Amino acid sequence: MAEDNREQHVDTDRARAGSTPHMTRYILGISMVLIVIVMALVLYFY
Repeated sequence: MAEDNREQHVDTDRARAGSTPHMTRYILGISMVLIVIVMALVLYFY
C-alpha cells in the first residue's frame, strides 16, 4: 500500500471549522491601549 503524499487544499472556513469574526484586531488594540495606560500609571505613582 503506497502512501498518498499529495497536498490537500482546504479553505479557511472548513479548516477552522467555522467563520472567523474580525473582533481579534479590536481586542488586541483595546488591550494594548489599556496596557500603556496601566504602565504609565505605574511609572507615575512609583
